[in-house]
Amino acid sequence: SYLSDGPNDRIQQVIDSGVCRRLVELLMHGSFAVQTPALRTIGNIVTGDDTQTQFVLNIAILPCLHSLLSSPKKGIRKEACWTISNITAGNSTQIQTIVEADIFPPLIHLLGSAEFDIKKEAAWAISNATSGGSPDQLRYLVAHSIVRPLCDLLEFPDPKIIMVALEGLENLLRIGPKGPGNEVATQIEEHGGVQKLEALQRHQATEIYEKSLKILETYFEAEDDDQNIAPNVNANTQTYAFGHNPNVPNT
Repeated sequence: SYLSDGPNDRIQQVIDSGVCRRLVELLMHGSFAVQTPALRTIGNIVTGDDTQTQFVLNIAILPCLHSLLSSPKKGIRKEACWTISNITAGNSTQIQTIVEADIFPPLIHLLGSAEFDIKKEAAWAISNATSGGSPDQLRYLVAHSIVRPLCDLLEFPDPKIIMVALEGLENLLRIGPKGPGNEVATQIEEHGGVQKLEALQRHQATEIYEKSLKILETYFEAEDDDQNIAPNVNANTQTYAFGHNPNVPNT
């Protein structure tokens, strides 16, 4: 039979096979050995287009993901965060389903307190939501104390995750004024974020330097003076794209 080479076409073949409802049921199976491949398969499906993601949302995946965020197995928690990150890369209506399923509070908790590799997946999920979410959805995240864990990520050893955190903070800052009265800017100051942004002026990655400087100049009246000199970097410096989390976590 004909099989397309496109990843979304392969995802559609899985959906058309009628297996997805059974996969959702298996997420609540008593064996981690069953839960893990079921979750990985669902996670791969939601890397597809918005219509394919919506199909999974329509078969009651979110209560399962909410439950799996508190799984005793680290790999399950990590996979659940990764799956959520690919849902929050969708449209604002799909992000709203995450809000209504009350998934963001435990996700934010993991972002602030979980192990290193789980934090990375949670960071993608939150940053994607700030990129595609409505102003009200971003205010919801601020009200649920997202600013502090994002500020903490500015000292993360992984440059890609620092960029994810910077992107998230910048998106949140945009819902307020550039001058006085920006609630997110106030919270960043309260949580030591300004000092961390200033420290990033010495980071070796050009993208990190430029993004942190832009935030400081736009929202904190920083100046690009002799103390803020872009570091020399080699031609292999990475650039980072946002909007989805293509990396499949290792369990």
